[in-house]
Amino acid sequence: MQPADATAGAAQPAPTEPTAAASRAAVARAAARPDTAWAELGFFLLFPGFFAYQTLLGLGLIRAYLGGYFAAVSLLLLPAMLLTYWRRLHRARHQLPRVDAALLAFLAYFGAMVACHAPGANPAITAHHALALLYLFNLFVIFSTLDCTSRRFRLTQYASLAAMSCVVFAYAVDGAFYLAALGEARDPDSVATYQGFSRSYLLPLAAVLATTRQAPLRWGWYALGAATLYVNTARSEFGALLFLVPLIELHAARHRAATAAAFAALALLMPRLLAPLLAAVPGNRTLELLDLSHSSSANMRHQLTLNALRTLGEHPILGDYGSYPVGLYSHNILSAWVDLGLFGFAALLALLLYPLLQMGLHTWAVGGRDGRGPAFLLAWSLLGMTVLLLCLSHFFSDMLIGAALGAYARYRAGADHA
Repeated sequence: MQPADATAGAAQPAPTEPTAAASRAAVARAAARPDTAWAELGFFLLFPGFFAYQTLLGLGLIRAYLGGYFAAVSLLLLPAMLLTYWRRLHRARHQLPRVDAALLAFLAYFGAMVACHAPGANPAITAHHALALLYLFNLFVIFSTLDCTSRRFRLTQYASLAAMSCVVFAYAVDGAFYLAALGEARDPDSVATYQGFSRSYLLPLAAVLATTRQAPLRWGWYALGAATLYVNTARSEFGALLFLVPLIELHAARHRAATAAAFAALALLMPRLLAPLLAAVPGNRTLELLDLSHSSSANMRHQLTLNALRTLGEHPILGDYGSYPVGLYSHNILSAWVDLGLFGFAALLALLLYPLLQMGLHTWAVGGRDGRGPAFLLAWSLLGMTVLLLCLSHFFSDMLIGAALGAYARYRAGADHA
């Protein structure tokens, strides 16, 4: 062994390729830390922050200083999100990833349609679509930058989810949580519906589930999340969480065939387990999922879908932008065809189905080793959940699209191997 002074004066060998790659990765991570902090702040403000604001508003503890909150905070976050995205492109030497290019092209087309039809469209519909463009972009930047595996982020979300569940259970009346019904709000028109509260709960929960490797803890989050969304009476989001369970567990399992068999057996036993399960929970509108024929909401959505099909029969290529009364759009992906035409509808389908197909083939057919990584699981679960909700109940400009594609962009950037 040479003495220290001898080795210090000797010429050092050139770093090996793995060492150089690791050094470049460390530099990239250090450069990305400010952007990750902005993404964490944006995520916290838009989801747990929205829940906290609406809770205080519903209990009459504050006035609606920020209106409904989400639009105002999204606008305030936009400069930070634009800077974050520019810095990300700068680190990539302004090489635009394909998923970014595809989403930005869709947003440009969507924006052009809004601008072209604005003079003759209902201003409320135009404003709704303009805000949707903002939400889609902001959430794409947040989820493409966010490090969901960081200890700080996970601990923050653990505390946020626990606090949100406590609020839902504490202020539920007759098994249902709806703050507007308490009559305490000083600005009741600004209090969110169950959909706003459930969205603010579901996305943090999905992020936590994708990054929780311990199966018992993950199943604990499933149980808490299902109970919270059930009491919140959010049928779509409750169903989406149930859909996430096999979606995540099949990819997290070491023995996927055995896990799939267990889920199949559970599905067969469910009719026998349902009666004692229903007897143990309070009744509310979530139980309408068992028989949608008795759901006034489901019947209305079916009628709106028929209206959309009638519109598409008359305008099959270009659609008929804003041809419905405010709020009475088709609550599924057909709304894209109505407002954006056949091209916009096809583009949205491609945006969502191509990533799902790519990830599915990579994991199942090719046997990719990163199929159990947190970045993969988050992208996979958000994409699957988004497609499900777009098929059943959500509008084509749902902000989940931006979140899902942002998570997919981060996965494609190799976050699982960082």
